[in-house]
Formats: sequence, C-alpha cells, structure tokens
Amino acid sequence: MKNMRLRISWGIGLIFIALVLWFIISESLPILFYPNLPYFSFFKFSFWVLALGCVLSIYRVCKGPTASDRIVAVDILGILIIGFCACLSIPTGRTWYLNVSIAWVVQSFVSTLALAKYLENKDFDE
Repeated sequence: MKNMRLRISWGIGLIFIALVLWFIISESLPILFYPNLPYFSFFKFSFWVLALGCVLSIYRVCKGPTASDRIVAVDILGILIIGFCACLSIPTGRTWYLNVSIAWVVQSFVSTLALAKYLENKDFDE
C-alpha cells in the first residue's frame, strides 16, 4: 500500500513538472520556436538532446543500483540544466540565465562533495 502511494505521488509530481515546463516553454519563451531565428535548427536540436539526457539521467536516479550511481546521475542532471540555461540565454539575450547557471554550478559542486563525504562515512571537517 505504501509503495502504491509513493508511485502515485511520483506520478503526480512528474505530471506537475511536465505542465510547468510546458507552460514555461509555450508562454514565456516563444522566441525559441520561431523558424526565422538564426540557427533555429541548432537550438531545436540542442534542446532535444538536452531533454533526452535529462530523461536518461532521471531514469538512472530512479533505477540506479548504488547510491554513487544516483549521485553521479544527479550531478549530470545539474550539468544538463546548466546547458539549458546557456541555450536559453543565447537566443533570448537575457544574461540572468547565465547567473542562474553559475549559482547552479556552485550548488552542485558543494552538494556533490557533501554526498561523497557522506558515502565515505567521514565528517565534514575531515
């Protein structure tokens, strides 16, 4: 029973994330889907590659056989989000996407170090 509730909550969460992403892409970033944009095919291809990488990384987070595999998958997911931010900043001309990606890099680095220390059963001051 508990496992079924967990799957339902994960499913609802994934549907919510998909709806939020659809709203963000369709409403606030229509410039990315205009075919007269220079290098339109490059941006479209890069978004699809990054989306595929996110799906595969989330699969590894869910099905990873060990905790270290899951940590690496979360780190890769952070790198893919940085790629999304970079690809969004170029056609839109908004530089705050790069600020978000820099903050994400710092947060990802610190969290990866903390999880590695935790897996080695060491204190944070060692």
